[in-house]
Amino acid sequence: MKKIKKVLIANRGEIAIRVIRSCRELGIETVAVHSTADEDSLHVKMADESVCIGPAKSTLSYLNIPQILSAADITGADAIHPGYGFLSENDEFAEMCGKWGITFIGPSVRCIQAMGDKIESKLIAKKANVPTLEPIYTTDKSHDDIRVEVEKMGFPVLIKASAGGGGRGMKKIENFDDLYISLTRLAEEAKAAFGDGTLFIEKYIENPRHIEIQILADQHGNVIHLGERDCTIQRRFQKILEEAPSPVLTPAKRQEICDSAVRLAKHVNYDSVGTVEFLFDQDTQQFYFMEMNTRIQVEHPVTEMRTGVDLISEQIRHADGGVCRLKQSDILFRNHVMEFRINAEDPKTGMPSPGFITHYHRPGGLGVRTDDYIYTGYTVPPYYDSMVSKIIVFADSRETCITRSKRVLSETVVGGIQTNIELHKRILNNAEFVEGHFSTNFLSKNLV
Repeated sequence: MKKIKKVLIANRGEIAIRVIRSCRELGIETVAVHSTADEDSLHVKMADESVCIGPAKSTLSYLNIPQILSAADITGADAIHPGYGFLSENDEFAEMCGKWGITFIGPSVRCIQAMGDKIESKLIAKKANVPTLEPIYTTDKSHDDIRVEVEKMGFPVLIKASAGGGGRGMKKIENFDDLYISLTRLAEEAKAAFGDGTLFIEKYIENPRHIEIQILADQHGNVIHLGERDCTIQRRFQKILEEAPSPVLTPAKRQEICDSAVRLAKHVNYDSVGTVEFLFDQDTQQFYFMEMNTRIQVEHPVTEMRTGVDLISEQIRHADGGVCRLKQSDILFRNHVMEFRINAEDPKTGMPSPGFITHYHRPGGLGVRTDDYIYTGYTVPPYYDSMVSKIIVFADSRETCITRSKRVLSETVVGGIQTNIELHKRILNNAEFVEGHFSTNFLSKNLV
């Protein structure tokens, strides 16, 4: 290893704090960057140094590459951790880090480019012999051409943005009138959000689970998986609750999907932590590659609490040239784990609910971990993602995990703002969820 000495964290909130904690355990100094709106944020208080990089608007601060690189320069940071979101999958940023002699804590620029485009990544997955849904590419096609292909595919279909994520640039389509209107609107939405309006269409699976596989790879060709996470509970394609292991995978199917993820990672010479995402058709028991996220995921604590592996620490070690210390046989799976994303939002509309926190009580007891950045007296700003906390609960069985989660959520108090805690409680009390019989339309069908 080259021995990274100081890491600048190009992010905010709970993921910035998560990185600070791993750096501290590795003996690495940290630099927090922040906007003017985040001056009182906990990650700023916890880091060894902090630098203000601009006003509240993300494009002028957390997405401002020159400002972030300048902050690294003036503080002497020799590495940058991008967290998730913001610049974490921006190949230009990763490339600029290299030109400035700064280690980008993530995969190579080549991997980000190859897997960051949903169309290109599907072609790569197909070459790696990983099952994919055959897409309809809309670029340079007339509406008549698209109509012919959609008629062959059959409704419902799903429009997706090639450069998209987080549910943006995505919509389920039931008829041609909606298809044509949505193609124009979603292209504009994707262009505004990602700088790329390229769309594609694929068959909509009626009864799917969202299964993702955690990958850990180094720069020396070693690749292992750390099992799956079931991210099926979603609202408008945004994940809300994740768990592992998935209650619908047989041991044979679990092995098959994990092997496919490793095969894809090896095919592209992947060299960091990453997540390969699949749709699992519960009716046919077949799975299909969706995309690969070339960064740490929001839900990575689920895997950490199942395996005991500190993914952030391993990500830093591998970016520093270290050889993977773990073999596949070293990974031992234990516990059933659930993660609840606590959002500052109106529970009825799902709209953000920022504001002053009058009091905050974290849950405690056996089998609970809380990753957050809020505290009593803190004001949640209105400019960024509404997630303020992640509550991770683990137990020796799914049944016990559900029971414990009810207790943990009942202890959690976030005063002064609205949150989605009650929504999580309703999910846990739903018979379909308890029995494990649900798909990605669970919330729209049952609770919204």
